[in-house]
Amino acid sequence: MDFLLDALTDWLKEMLVGGIMGNLSGMFDNVNRQVADIATQVGQTPQGWNGSIFSMIQNLSNSIMVPIAGVILAIVMTTELIQMIVDKNNLHDVDTWMIFKWVFKSAAAILIVTNTWNIVMGVFDAAQSVVAQAAGIISADASIDISSVMTDMESRLMEMDLGPLFGLWFQSIFIGITMWALYICIFIVIYGRMLEIYLVTSVAPIPMATMMGREVGGGMGQNYLRSLVALGFQAFLIIVCVAIYAVLVQNIATESDIIMAIWSCMGYTVLLCFTLFKTGSLAKAVFNAH
Repeated sequence: MDFLLDALTDWLKEMLVGGIMGNLSGMFDNVNRQVADIATQVGQTPQGWNGSIFSMIQNLSNSIMVPIAGVILAIVMTTELIQMIVDKNNLHDVDTWMIFKWVFKSAAAILIVTNTWNIVMGVFDAAQSVVAQAAGIISADASIDISSVMTDMESRLMEMDLGPLFGLWFQSIFIGITMWALYICIFIVIYGRMLEIYLVTSVAPIPMATMMGREVGGGMGQNYLRSLVALGFQAFLIIVCVAIYAVLVQNIATESDIIMAIWSCMGYTVLLCFTLFKTGSLAKAVFNAH
């Protein structure tokens, strides 16, 4: 009877150990690949990320938004002229320099609107230059090397009792599902940021048309520029998040407990996803963009 019980126990152990090894093998490959791709994705300009989308957004902005911005600019500068004249004691104290001032502001506003696309892309080029320099300084291996704690994992698992093996098998299934969800989250953050950039830049001429307005819409243009700078430098914060993550995952190699190592992997990846989602609001808080 003991012989049959031992044989059944060994068979269950082999089945559970095989299931655990199968669940863990390649579990982190997708996350490693996505994390490694983060620096490449956020280090690209809107034009470099997808040239076809860039050209489409540029054409939409120049052909549709610029004419609308021209109308808004005319309203803003006319309002500025009326307000400037009215403020001077109801036309009793109007100086010639006021007209020259208004002409200068109008010329500057027209120059800004007609070169909106160059200004917007210049902001992102400057931000991406900072990101490229940062990536060169803090670059590190951010891949999770679970094999470092799986050297003799199969033999160590065979020494465990059936109860802990059942628990570890369920945990490996749960962690595998969670890692797929985290992989999707990282994808959403990185690609969602680029889509947000295209959407924000597509309407750039309208807020830029209000830049020179003092009474009408001036705050809109300033807030838009702050939001634009925050969106550009969000990539820098993402690079810093990946660098911190890279330092954390290197500690996994020192873990001797298999279960602790696996849960540490998932914990660090959850932390990375959470901070990636927060980088947008953090960047806006830094640049005071509301």
